Amino acid sequence: MIRSMTAYATVEHQVEGATLGAELRSVNHRFLELSLRLPEELRALEPALRERVAARVARGKLDLVVRLRVAEGDEGLHLDQARIQTLAQAGQTLGMHFPGLSTSLTELLQFPGVVRSRAIDPEALQAAALTLMEALLDQFVAAREREGDKLAQAIAERVDGVEAHAAEARTLIPQIRAGQRQKLEARLADLAQPADPGRLEQELVLSLQKLDVDEELDRLGSHIKEIRRVLKADGAVGRRLDFLLQEFNREANTLGSKSVDVRTTNIAVELKVLIDQIREQVQNLE
Repeated sequence: MIRSMTAYATVEHQVEGATLGAELRSVNHRFLELSLRLPEELRALEPALRERVAARVARGKLDLVVRLRVAEGDEGLHLDQARIQTLAQAGQTLGMHFPGLSTSLTELLQFPGVVRSRAIDPEALQAAALTLMEALLDQFVAAREREGDKLAQAIAERVDGVEAHAAEARTLIPQIRAGQRQKLEARLADLAQPADPGRLEQELVLSLQKLDVDEELDRLGSHIKEIRRVLKADGAVGRRLDFLLQEFNREANTLGSKSVDVRTTNIAVELKVLIDQIREQVQNLE
């Protein structure tokens, strides 16, 4: 199943009286770019978390935030007496040089290390974080797949439109050729000097060859089959679809440049509109 590059997921898990939470969001990007914000207790897990994300996600700009929240209460927090004693001694020393120096209780409590969370077993915490990450990625990938399914449907509808316009052009081409032949024959008939029949036929063939778009329509048909096949594939398909759209656009441009009839000109315009709409959707695919 194809996936969108935009998604959001969040999960929480209880571990030893604390709450471990994580959220993962992503937007479009040409490559995989992951930004992490982790609590200090889980810094050592960054390489492992990056590996798990890379194993499940191919493209997108991702933001992963992991939070650790210890339950409030006397048993959950304590003051680091050694740190406080060190700060007191430093305050006395500084007070000798700066008599007016003062520190509020709020500022003191905010100083790193003064208030500590109740210690949590590091191994248990890391194991819980890895389990949490798998659950988060499951939810995240599922969200990408749901959005990708909607995008695939929108793309398929527009591909159907491209196929319908190509079929219409194919039915019009014989009529346009016949009309151009009649016009060319009428103009040659008006010449004062009669033209050589062999030369006349040669010029007629060259003129009609310039209007030949059968190859372009055949290639467009092949591209339509391929894009439908890719839409049913699994994994990252965005780049391949983007390449196919370049081919779509090339055939539409050729059809427009060879057109000598307002009907095929309009078809070429409609094709380009549909191709641009498909490209907008493809930009969101992984």
